Amino acid sequence: MSQGNEKSLIPVQNSALVLSGGGARAAYQAGVLKALAEVVPEDNPRPFKIICGTSAGAMNAMMLAAHPGTFKEAIESMCSVWMNLSVERVYRTSWFSLISNLLSISRSLFNQGVGREKPLALLDNFPLRQLLLDVINFDNIQKNIDAGHLHATCINALSYSEGESVSFYQAADGVRGWQRFRRFGVSTRLTVDHLLASSAIPAIFPAVKIDDIYYCDGAIRQMAPISPALHLGAKRVFIVGVSDNRSPVHWGSRRSNNQVHSPSMAQITAQWFNAAFIDSLEGDLEHLDRVNTLLDSVEEDKFADLSPLRPVESVVIEPSQSLARLGGRKLKYLPPALRWLFRSTGATRSGGGVSAASYLLFERPYIEELIELGYQDAMWEKDKLRYFLRPQPKLEVERRGLFGSRKKSIEDQLGQGDVSS
Repeated sequence: MSQGNEKSLIPVQNSALVLSGGGARAAYQAGVLKALAEVVPEDNPRPFKIICGTSAGAMNAMMLAAHPGTFKEAIESMCSVWMNLSVERVYRTSWFSLISNLLSISRSLFNQGVGREKPLALLDNFPLRQLLLDVINFDNIQKNIDAGHLHATCINALSYSEGESVSFYQAADGVRGWQRFRRFGVSTRLTVDHLLASSAIPAIFPAVKIDDIYYCDGAIRQMAPISPALHLGAKRVFIVGVSDNRSPVHWGSRRSNNQVHSPSMAQITAQWFNAAFIDSLEGDLEHLDRVNTLLDSVEEDKFADLSPLRPVESVVIEPSQSLARLGGRKLKYLPPALRWLFRSTGATRSGGGVSAASYLLFERPYIEELIELGYQDAMWEKDKLRYFLRPQPKLEVERRGLFGSRKKSIEDQLGQGDVSS
């Protein structure tokens, strides 16, 4: 590197799309992305070179990463998949399947708690495997990478044996894996098994075996949901969550309601789901905001002292209405066996566990409302979306003037920093 105040043009890093988990609630993401597709500039038909997803968000991510067309075409295809979805296409809903799974769980008590023939789970999601194979051509991921349409994509899962969060990623040459406390990135060729592993909610859906290790839903113990995108090279992130907790409508209205009975099984499960799918993302967003605020107060010539911290531009879209309440009005559309299961465990408004049902309610009346809500929430922020999608010119910097001769080059700072580390 030159020792003088030589100026150099450095390309701004890739924009990333980060999609959180949330079961059926991920239909909301399709609505947000539908609105985003309407404001994508004509000269930027593929605005995201990095696409990351967890659980049901990983399904949306892979539908985008593996689509051969433009972003708008990929979103049209995604919305079509969601609009034609039903619970029978995700998991088996017959009385026979439900009772068989309950018996398998009971028999495991006489086998040290282990399933004899297959991993234990309340619901059988075998139909989901076929659905994913029908709508996603995983070979297209590498084709998009080779064509320069995609820089990297990743799916997050949790290892049962080690209790570590694993980001399985497929990327262009030069992207390296990473290791942090209880989370690391592994380069691989993504398949339907990685996607099923990422969405295998413990006790609800069966664990998935990959290379002799069983994995479950990636939202579990995912302490830094935004971090994989940053490790893959993102400087800007567009995040779509499924919680309404960040909405100003709900601020200042927190108060405890009197409860006439102890928590139902579904209410307990709902809090577990919320902790997995919502809390970690919100915590990471809060951390990102704090770091950005800190860096805003630091003089530019002091940035090197904070390495590897760096500012990260972000846009977050989350529901303006309660998705649990929307789901509570749609329980009647479930098959009889599922209605019985939800009613008997308290996954109803009277039982206090309707939030749990909202994660498993893959029925069109509910999905339609989620997509419409996501679309409206995003369109309210369309000016913010247009600004986020603005053209990014190359960055002109003075190499020595910004970092000094003893510090890392700006290429290293932009490519390897992790604000969530």
